[in-house]
Amino acid sequence: MARQDQEQDQKDGPALCVVVTAGSSPDALADVLKRAHPASVIIAPSDGEPLTAANARPLVELVQSQEIAALIYGDAQLARTLRADGVHLPWHQDVVAQYGEARDILGTRYIVGIDVGRSRHDAMTLAEEGADYIGFGIPPHVEDREAAGNRRRELVAWWSEIFEVPCIALDVETPEEAETLSAAGADFIALVPSCALTADEFATLRDAIVAAAPVREEVA
Repeated sequence: MARQDQEQDQKDGPALCVVVTAGSSPDALADVLKRAHPASVIIAPSDGEPLTAANARPLVELVQSQEIAALIYGDAQLARTLRADGVHLPWHQDVVAQYGEARDILGTRYIVGIDVGRSRHDAMTLAEEGADYIGFGIPPHVEDREAAGNRRRELVAWWSEIFEVPCIALDVETPEEAETLSAAGADFIALVPSCALTADEFATLRDAIVAAAPVREEVA
C-alpha cells in the first residue's frame, strides 16, 4: 500500500492486505507473500502478546524484503522506530485527533491509514486532512454482524463512487465477503487473522476479488 503503488493497485483491481499477529510464523508469512502478492501487511498484536520491537521487527523486515508495505497496528512511534512503511490506526472515538498525533510522529513520508468505523463525516474529514487510506471495519464487539456487514458494504460503495483516496474494507471474515466488498468498489481487502487461509487460498482469493471488481472508466 505504499503510495507509489496505490495507483497501479487500483488500475489492476482491488488488492489484498494481509493481517498478521505478533508471534506469527515468518515461514508461513513468507509463503503467503510469495504466492498471494498482497499490497501490504498489517502487523497487529495478538490477544496474549502486545506488539514490541522484538516481535515485530522480523516480520517488518520480511515483508519489506519482498517490496511490500509493512504497517504497524496502532503504534506510530513503533512504526518509526522499526522504519516500517507506516501505521494502521484502529477505530477510536476521536479518530481525527488520533490521526493528527500519528502524522506528527511520522511526518508525510510514512503511510498513515485509519479505520473510521461507520462515520461518513470522519471519513471525509480525514481524507481532507491527508490520510493515505480510509478504512471501514466491524469491531469485534458488534453483535449483529450481518447488519454491520451490510452497512460496511454500503459505505465502501458510497466512498468508491465519490472519493479518490483509497478505501480498505477491514475485518473481512470470509472469502465470500471479500468478493462482495470487491464488487462494491473496495481498493483493498483485509481479512481477519482468524480466517487462517493457506497461501494457495490467499492466491485464489486475490484472483477472485480482482474478477469481482467493477470495471472503472479511466478519467482522461
